[in-house]
Amino acid sequence: MGVPTPKQFCPVLERPLISYTLQALERACWIKDVVVVVTEENMQAMENIIQKYKHKSISLVEAGVTRHRSIFNGLRALADNRLNSKLSKPEVVIIHDAVRPFFDEDILLKVVTAAKEHGAAGAVRPLVSTVISPSADGCLDYSLERARHRASEMPQAFLFDVIYEAYQRCSDYDLEFGTECLQLALKYCHIKAKLVEGSPDLWKVTYKRDLYAAESIIKERISQEICIVMDTKENEEHIGHLLEEILKTELNHVQVTSQALYNAGSDIQQINLEQCYNFVCVNVKTPDFRETQKLLSMLEESNFSLLYPIVVVSVHFLDFKLVSPSQKMESLMWIREFAKEMRKRNILLYGLLINHSQVGKT
Repeated sequence: MGVPTPKQFCPVLERPLISYTLQALERACWIKDVVVVVTEENMQAMENIIQKYKHKSISLVEAGVTRHRSIFNGLRALADNRLNSKLSKPEVVIIHDAVRPFFDEDILLKVVTAAKEHGAAGAVRPLVSTVISPSADGCLDYSLERARHRASEMPQAFLFDVIYEAYQRCSDYDLEFGTECLQLALKYCHIKAKLVEGSPDLWKVTYKRDLYAAESIIKERISQEICIVMDTKENEEHIGHLLEEILKTELNHVQVTSQALYNAGSDIQQINLEQCYNFVCVNVKTPDFRETQKLLSMLEESNFSLLYPIVVVSVHFLDFKLVSPSQKMESLMWIREFAKEMRKRNILLYGLLINHSQVGKT
């Protein structure tokens, strides 16, 4: 990575990378516990992340000096049946990398289901490059037929007793230099892992440039839905409905939904579960911005913006025959000043003033 910060703590959209990975695991409600193996010097930083981003059911275990020794420490914590331990031995354990945040619940379920049947399972992907072996003098010795081989990815899943036994029997050499968990299950427990074809999203952040790729993926994911919030219970024929229809027509690559603001208390919670972080708030009641203020208050109370930046476009319709230029300037200044305050809460507020005339309902 070439940076002083361990890559799992590098910020992506001002949020540590590992927090995205934990959030993806938390979406699978059937996962009982998550054990994060972390070095002693980063233990406090990890605790701060858990607290700040409100991650649940997370336990921290001190890491070892190598990958396999770290995993072994995590397995020991799950195998420890002390009465005061909040962890309990699972039937199946998933092993995953902190720097692979882009995976769906579907792949987790597939590897767990396969592990329950076969004892071990792991996600794989086709090789992008041909693998070659150099000779001692730096010349080509042999190459592998790319179509016959796969790249081993994460997540991997195991019957707990299988992988724990493998680590207990593991040689010091494997603990020091090994990297493949599936190989340990085969070598020490004679369990042939089931290989599950994974999606392209299983790549891990390795180089500094990958941080920019991760940011791009996250931005794309959170921009796939827009929620239009509008209180029209007193005026069902409001011009704001024309804006709603235009957005639904023009943004055909984005899911556009609508919610009534006066009933938003429960609806916003549902929107969040569907990963919506973009809102267009149409202010029906002129000349104030009460609808926008109400929505912003709800978003602040929900703490959604802890996870991702929230974008709110406050739309205000002004009848140019009734509203003076000074009133328009007041509206612009209100949006500008209020946006400064919202930015501190990771809410990006924008204003859109639309001049129109009620004549002819155009």
